[in-house]
Amino acid sequence: MSKEVCALAIMAKASIAGTVKTRLVPPLTYEEAAELNTCCLADIATNVMAAAVSAPIRSFVAYAPLGSETFFAGVLPDSFELLPPREPTIGRSLRHAANDLLAAGYRSVCLVNADSPTLPTALVTEAVHHLRQPGDRVVLGPAADGGYYLIGLKNFHERLFEAIDWSTDRVYRQTLGRAQEIDVEVVTLPEWYDVDDNQTLATLVDELLGGSVAYKGGYSAQKVTAFLRKLAEKKGGVERLLGRELRLLIGSARVGEG
Repeated sequence: MSKEVCALAIMAKASIAGTVKTRLVPPLTYEEAAELNTCCLADIATNVMAAAVSAPIRSFVAYAPLGSETFFAGVLPDSFELLPPREPTIGRSLRHAANDLLAAGYRSVCLVNADSPTLPTALVTEAVHHLRQPGDRVVLGPAADGGYYLIGLKNFHERLFEAIDWSTDRVYRQTLGRAQEIDVEVVTLPEWYDVDDNQTLATLVDELLGGSVAYKGGYSAQKVTAFLRKLAEKKGGVERLLGRELRLLIGSARVGEG
């Protein structure tokens, strides 16, 4: 293993109906939400492979729950390795993944969420580029909901994962505060969005099916796109897929940007 390699792990849950993307129900069913989760994971894995063409990356998935290995083996490319879970919480899972991969001798580590299927490939390669530069630093990719879609480290810093209000809009801001406490440089990537509620589902549909002006240059996410098209056709169109209220959210966003 070259010490120049960045270990990149997707933080993911197996697509068990009723346990993933439940905030998208309705307008989706639990089964549809689970299928979307699978499509997101497959597209993000393909995106990571695309980034690995121009950056020294070794690919992992830090998965949950224990016992779901067969699911991930059926979804991920063979080049991905599995990092089994130790604890179920988000913060502890991030901590263990970062610590374990750095302890294995990798030059750096990037942890990427499984909720941003259209994350531009260039942002992944940019994160790895920053981590290859001399000196210690942390790379953060802020999410529109106040969390982060990516965290990259060259050295393990326990404090970055302590006293964080996980799954809230304070995660990114608090992580910046922890970095300031321990005096480590932070490189901030451009903002992107997670698909974890009805409004961001509308954003995803608008980006992939409606030519959104809000997010440009995103990854094509072919499996997610095909799933959304199939779903819209089954439900009688995008409006029925999302519901009138969510469709109006898209329209309001476009007016605001104009």
